[in-house]
Amino acid sequence: MATTTTYPTEAETRPRGPWLPRLTTPQIWAVVMLTPYMLVFLAFVVYPVGYGLWLARHPASYVALYHDPVFARAVVNTLIFLIIGINIKMLIALFLSGFFVQSRSWIRWLSVLFILPWAVPSIPTILSVRFMLNPEWGVINNLIFKFTAEDGPNWLNDPAVALTMAILMHIWKSLPFWTLILMTGRLAISQDLFEAAEVDGASWWQKFRFITWPSMQTLYLTCTLLSMIWTLGDFNSVYLLTGGGPADLTHVLSTLGIRYLRLDQLDMSMASIVCAMPLVLPLVYVMMKRLSR
Repeated sequence: MATTTTYPTEAETRPRGPWLPRLTTPQIWAVVMLTPYMLVFLAFVVYPVGYGLWLARHPASYVALYHDPVFARAVVNTLIFLIIGINIKMLIALFLSGFFVQSRSWIRWLSVLFILPWAVPSIPTILSVRFMLNPEWGVINNLIFKFTAEDGPNWLNDPAVALTMAILMHIWKSLPFWTLILMTGRLAISQDLFEAAEVDGASWWQKFRFITWPSMQTLYLTCTLLSMIWTLGDFNSVYLLTGGGPADLTHVLSTLGIRYLRLDQLDMSMASIVCAMPLVLPLVYVMMKRLSR
């Protein structure tokens, strides 16, 4: 059987130049269009993070954090925020999504009011709640005195009460967003399943247990993980409401860095932020692993 010999063409034997001439025109334009975004990413993401890690490179900063009782209390408060606050918020959002998914007109109007706390900027909202909790001229204590003729409590002077108020503030502020996300999950479930369960005489709990929850389980767990990641970086609910007080007993890791900045301890501020990474990185890994399935 005869064999055919093929010879390389002139284009294949021509010496290759730099990588840029080998790009096509659309590829060159793609590089040109992406360059500004890459420069912004390097300037505002890579450089600040790298500079912060460089400032937190000294082991003495972590030794000082270990011996600071405020840091230990901030770690405990952060865990309380994550374990209690996030789970309560997501459970309420799960059941409220079943309420607002109904097609009644008055529920639709109520959902508009429900979204307002999330749509309004955080700073004026949280500061207004702080003014309401003022023990002397706050509206809540004025109402207590009006109906009971007794002075109301100093809401933000007790660490347990102040931290509870901060958790409730966080839940109230972010609850509408997660309710909307879970509503989309409920709307994606086929109504034929609920109609068949209705014919079989299933109760609302059986519908939720065998239809709704299996269909929304992945979405719910993913939202919970994402909410934990965002909450670790949220300092508004604590810092604007309590300022970390009283006596620095309501600080969380996201607000502890601000405290050290006010004390001109920049290295400890960056070190406290780095100490939050062992909490953030496992959550990011688990969430990305779930999304890649």
